[in-house]
Amino acid sequence: MSAAITVALTTGLLTATAPTAHAAAGATLPFTSVEAESATTTGTRIGPDHTQGTLASEASGRQAVRLTSGQRVEFTVPRAANAVNVAYSVPDGQSGTLNVYVNGTRLAKTLPVTSKYSYIDTGWIPGARTHHFFDNARLLLGQNVQAGDKVAFESTGTQVALDVADFEQVAAADGQPAGSVSVTSKGADPTGGDDSTQAFRDAISAAQGGVVWIPPGDYRLTSALSGVQNVTLQGAGSWHSIVHSSRFIDQSGSSGGVHIKDFAVVGEVTERVDSSPDNFVNGSLGSGSSVSGMWLQHVKVGLWLTGNNDNLVVENNRFLDMTADGLNLNGNARGVRVRNNFLRNQGDDALAMWSLYAPDTNSSFENNTITQPNLANGIAIYGGTDIAVRNNLVSDTNALGSGIAISNQKFLDPFFPLAGTITVDGNTLVRTGAMNPNWNHPMGALRVDSYDSAINATVNITHTTITDSPYSAFEFVSGGGQGYPVRNVTVDGATVRNTGTVVVQAEAQGAATFRNTTATGVGAAGVYNCPYPASSGTFTLTDGGGNSGWTSTWSNCSTWPQPGQGNPDPDPNRNLAKGRPATATGSQDVYTPGRAVDGDANSYWESANNSFPQSWTVDLGSAEPVRRLVLKLPPQSAWQARTQTVTVLGSTDGSTYSTVVGAQGYRFDPATGNTATVSLPDGTGLRYLRLSVSGNTGWPAGQFSEVEAYSTP
Repeated sequence: MSAAITVALTTGLLTATAPTAHAAAGATLPFTSVEAESATTTGTRIGPDHTQGTLASEASGRQAVRLTSGQRVEFTVPRAANAVNVAYSVPDGQSGTLNVYVNGTRLAKTLPVTSKYSYIDTGWIPGARTHHFFDNARLLLGQNVQAGDKVAFESTGTQVALDVADFEQVAAADGQPAGSVSVTSKGADPTGGDDSTQAFRDAISAAQGGVVWIPPGDYRLTSALSGVQNVTLQGAGSWHSIVHSSRFIDQSGSSGGVHIKDFAVVGEVTERVDSSPDNFVNGSLGSGSSVSGMWLQHVKVGLWLTGNNDNLVVENNRFLDMTADGLNLNGNARGVRVRNNFLRNQGDDALAMWSLYAPDTNSSFENNTITQPNLANGIAIYGGTDIAVRNNLVSDTNALGSGIAISNQKFLDPFFPLAGTITVDGNTLVRTGAMNPNWNHPMGALRVDSYDSAINATVNITHTTITDSPYSAFEFVSGGGQGYPVRNVTVDGATVRNTGTVVVQAEAQGAATFRNTTATGVGAAGVYNCPYPASSGTFTLTDGGGNSGWTSTWSNCSTWPQPGQGNPDPDPNRNLAKGRPATATGSQDVYTPGRAVDGDANSYWESANNSFPQSWTVDLGSAEPVRRLVLKLPPQSAWQARTQTVTVLGSTDGSTYSTVVGAQGYRFDPATGNTATVSLPDGTGLRYLRLSVSGNTGWPAGQFSEVEAYSTP
């Protein structure tokens, strides 16, 4: 509908479109993503799963594809591209490679995969378990591919789970700006063999007021840069100029005017050590600075910003595989704009403002795309004055995390609580919110939390879309357990779809006004209103008009509502064959193969007559643990009893089939429903199910009105 935001979930990483009256949510990205579970595969799909500590729970869409040696995932390229980045996971302690194929031809180069940067333990964080299972690896294909071409990845021995592939057309390397100082002119080694730290320092010193040029190549820095001010650090593009450093800039102050752009910084951080500044930028860049066009990966934090960063702009960057935050404005940020960035697989809040020592003021997170923070929130605002969170797209948060948290949790003192007006506008949250193992109850997709003090700021939450939250949509809570009130909240123009439990989870005293908020597919009830402690007071929900779909209230505060229809976990009793593509060696007239999987027992497939054997095949989409088949003929008495001789075969690739159950006669009798059940051996895994019919005592053809496949015995 023209008045609603639409979220596309099926063919790539989440995108969101909006009516012209409101900006679209998320970043404008130079790549298009395709989920592995939507691709063709000989592997096994895992998930969906929201359980903390499971591999699928950290995957995009809570699903991935597991490959063993020789198995593959083949992606259909969605756009012109010459490069690909793949999110993957391998078992702890293992490394390996993936063979890469373009339109069936194997490339000479392979894609390395490793667990080196994964499986992070943070035992000092309450509720944390081993996490950070996925990593990212990228590859220039060496050729151009077009939309519709095929790119496949094949395991060469190591078990690997593929999550998502990002296809991108990488531009040629930029040329050196006139008048710039090249780091190679100061002795930097573009092969990465020698330490280039001093060459970078010398180039920065020589280029004051100008540009330091980082040509294409790999550069190794063994210690951090400091004293960086009044200079531009510029590369030839983030796929071409690559700096290997776990601490790129570490400085407590700068006079400003620092501009960092168009190269990659890739670290070697394999654990989270909070006492070590293993960050791309740690401290201050000074006023009027910017960071743009960067690829940041394998550091603890992308930017941990303290001191003077007035009017800083952080835009058009990629933050991947950090063991803690993507970016944290750690107090005293004034006029900072963080916009149009992509963040995947952060080990803490992807984007955070934390008003420690001084308030963050008049700063914003706008049009960012955030996916899979695996230990905290997508966006967190901890205190601050006149803060804005606009038009962001957040998906797949995990333990201890909401999609967006507006909070007075202080962590340390001196802390500056929320003040002025907090604007939360135009955001889209997909599969966000999680079970909090410390509270033993869920966190909502969007959380307003008076954790350590009352919320007295004006909090305006407008034009929010929340889709497939596993638990609640909006949560109002005093997370420290002291019952501080949440006040002055307005929610206007929200759309909630398929929330697992409730639309509003109110656990604190206070008040909020809801207007023009519509909900569909509510799992348990519209409202859970049970402030804690019970004696702390009440939470008043004011109906401002225009609300629909969530009028009911959970009646028993001694129990938690359980996820209902909003829970995306599949039904273990579902028919795996229903609606799947079906083929046959032949069919009679209009009695085509698809009629055996259309859910209608009165329609049927009939093979070519007088020509046994005949076979019927269905593609289940991915390898499935099939344990039982139910074969049906139309139930009408006009169908006389008969016995069909059937062999069950299976395949993982659609070309090589093996016998699962040998030829047997199965009796179909209208008096008993005209059905026959076939039990398959335990451990049967197949993607392609084939039934070969070699005889039929009632008609000279193979016949089935429904073929149902189940994973349960």
